[in-house]
Amino acid sequence: MAVQPEGAPCWADAMFDDIEGAKSFYGDVLGWTYGETSSEFGNYTLAYANGKAVAAVVPPMPGQEGTSQWCLYFATRDAAATAARIRDNGGEVLMEPMQVGDFGTMCLARDPGGVVFGLWQAGTHEGFEAMAEPGAYCWAEVFTREPEKSDAFFPAVFSYRSKKFIEEEMDFRIYDLGDRSVLGRMRMTDDFPPEMPPYINVYFTVTDCDEAVAKATERGGVLRFGPMDTPFGRFAAISDPQGANFSVIDITTTKGEMPKMTEVD
Repeated sequence: MAVQPEGAPCWADAMFDDIEGAKSFYGDVLGWTYGETSSEFGNYTLAYANGKAVAAVVPPMPGQEGTSQWCLYFATRDAAATAARIRDNGGEVLMEPMQVGDFGTMCLARDPGGVVFGLWQAGTHEGFEAMAEPGAYCWAEVFTREPEKSDAFFPAVFSYRSKKFIEEEMDFRIYDLGDRSVLGRMRMTDDFPPEMPPYINVYFTVTDCDEAVAKATERGGVLRFGPMDTPFGRFAAISDPQGANFSVIDITTTKGEMPKMTEVD
């Protein structure tokens, strides 16, 4: 795939204390295979779906043990300039832009409501080699208790346009980049445990949502929500055995009419 446009999700990775356990779990649930571990870059290991790079797993850096979670990266042509916009709009840069060999430049940041995300300025590694295919990334949503902060921050940093459902049954927004919807934003309700931090929930594509849930729970994962039919596909939310949250979605099984949306000023 070509380099994603500025502000589009382009990569996902996660840190795991038990890296072999994570590889085995996601291999079963999503059908991933794995490349060689790169000791030069902190034992970063690429995950592949049908031979295409779709994500990566990595052991935690010292002091970060016990915090397994998926991190979504947004494409940038100039990580330093985007980091400056993050600061200018009330965000926090957790890790300054850092060149990773000739692969590219990465940066970690946090929005004003506490949502952690990454930036990726592509070098030889351009990001996802497949999307919306079995085993590959499909979609993501910002889960936050302070939605007004995310709604101001992300469009300011990435030039998104926002839209919402005309029939507002829930506090949900979609961020568009050009003519493409690239990210959702959901308010965390009281259904979420108070100790659970805000996060970006990453969706991976599967051919059968129920089968993926069965495999995940058999392997020690916890079903958090679903499976549920929607106009976008049949999906379920899962926590893996090490506590990282993600969702699986079968985009070929849809039910109901697409909701009507309107742009938000």
